[in-house]
Amino acid sequence: MNLNPSPWWQSSVVYQIYPRSFCDSNGDGIGDLPGITSKLDYLKTLGVDIVWLSPIYQSPNDDNGYDISDYRAIMPEFGTMQDFEHMLEQMHARGIRLMMDLVVNHTSDEHEWFRQARLSRDNPYHDFYIWADPVEGREPNHPTNWEAAFNGSVWEWNEPTGEYFLHMFSKRQPDLNWENPRVRREVHNLMRFWLDKGVDGFRMDVINMISKPWQPDGTLPDAPRVRPGFLQPGFGMSLNGPRLQDFLLEMKQEVLRHYDCVTVGEAPGATTELARVITDREQGALDMLFQFEHMHLDAQPGQSKWHLKALDLSDLKVTLSRWQDDLAESGWNSLYLNNHDQPRSLSRFGCDGQYRVESAKMLATLIHGMKGTPYVYQGEELGMTNFPFQSIEECQDIETLNMYADAVTGRGIDRAEVMQAVRAKGRDNSRTPMQWTTAPHGGFSTGIPWLAVNPNFTEINAAAAVADEESVYHYYRSLIELRREMPVLVHGQYALLDAENPDVYVYARALGDERLLVICNFRAREATIATPSDIVGRAYRRVLGNWPERSRDASQTLALRPFEALMLHARVTD
Repeated sequence: MNLNPSPWWQSSVVYQIYPRSFCDSNGDGIGDLPGITSKLDYLKTLGVDIVWLSPIYQSPNDDNGYDISDYRAIMPEFGTMQDFEHMLEQMHARGIRLMMDLVVNHTSDEHEWFRQARLSRDNPYHDFYIWADPVEGREPNHPTNWEAAFNGSVWEWNEPTGEYFLHMFSKRQPDLNWENPRVRREVHNLMRFWLDKGVDGFRMDVINMISKPWQPDGTLPDAPRVRPGFLQPGFGMSLNGPRLQDFLLEMKQEVLRHYDCVTVGEAPGATTELARVITDREQGALDMLFQFEHMHLDAQPGQSKWHLKALDLSDLKVTLSRWQDDLAESGWNSLYLNNHDQPRSLSRFGCDGQYRVESAKMLATLIHGMKGTPYVYQGEELGMTNFPFQSIEECQDIETLNMYADAVTGRGIDRAEVMQAVRAKGRDNSRTPMQWTTAPHGGFSTGIPWLAVNPNFTEINAAAAVADEESVYHYYRSLIELRREMPVLVHGQYALLDAENPDVYVYARALGDERLLVICNFRAREATIATPSDIVGRAYRRVLGNWPERSRDASQTLALRPFEALMLHARVTD
């Protein structure tokens, strides 16, 4: 942990790369490490400080690399260890740090630990995973009634030992037993392996699932019954367990405190109270958490993400403001609307048609203006959009495929209705290849891409964006540069303004005598707000905006154009 007064990662901007979809250097249709290296100057020009790389380890790809079979080997499709070391060297030469994805809640069922563990109950690796006997007298005889994240039971039968093993995700992703100190030592060793190579930190996949809710008798409890049938929602049963903080503090003590590195823990279901504990500068274990509360606001309450509802802007204000306020003095926020598990925010919260450019810039302004470390997902800086999926055959994601099969085949839901949900929320939306040029397949590959490129690549691509000074790309460059120039963006306190306005999100940042107002119209029409008191009668300047600047009178209202965003700066001594 870096305990300097202002750790470098607080003023940084992170760029996430999904390697399979970023750039293919050899024409096999799959992005790779040499492809990433070839685009580092693009990232340097954009201005990002850290690259978060989704998993590149050896994997059978049941869940696109989040099922790891060898933590110390590179997936051959992505290249070699020499390719990795060259890429890392070239990143550092450009002043870009690298954050690896650490996936240690579970492994692949092809990992040698699990190959050994499933052979017999006496195998030395058997206790690396979580096992349970059948429960007599109930049908099915599964140890608990938990449903897995990717549908079906969390329990899979293992014939050689006559037991079930636990998998919170795919049946090919058995959960590790973190109660076993040997497991924790192995995790610490593999972290040191990468940090000693020069890696600058880790994004930790579902790290708040590593502590399971064990009962005194050594079993796991059933999930509450909230619907008909045996299987009940089980994901929440494995979140924020009783020994989570112990395990993370041990990781800090054994590994992290010895390196100048950045850590962010993916933590679905995390509360602000938990985040303060885990990310406290002095007593916590990690630097940041990825929380998901704002990612559930366009789903029906109490339902899965596939049950769609329109976003209520007031919900977004309440949620983001609570995270800003509750972590204002202790802890640190990660700021994002996009990643490899989420659909494109532009299609989700903005307008991917007439006001694509304006709404992409507006959403960027909202996030980059807040207190925390902003994350940019590949293509977000171009204003990339969701893919117009017409059939399930166009999809590759295991979560989407399993949901579709369960909904259509298992429950008889109309295919058109299910595909509407896929187009809105499917993870493949964010995984379509990066759109570089107008060349075939968007310049991503000279071969056939593993997943089809969005057909709008002829209009939306990096070459066109770099050439256009008014593009979304150059707007992101401006936001990133402002973070370096204006300490108020990094350290200023946050305050929500005009909370009841149903159309516009307005907040202020304050540091010393500096005031920064961030104003975002979420509607595809003009909107009006009461002129914030901070700027009434005070000289201010527009530091950024997504529409051409225009003169404004001194009235008590401020008129905004469709999806207009403004950053206004003033000093209280003016």
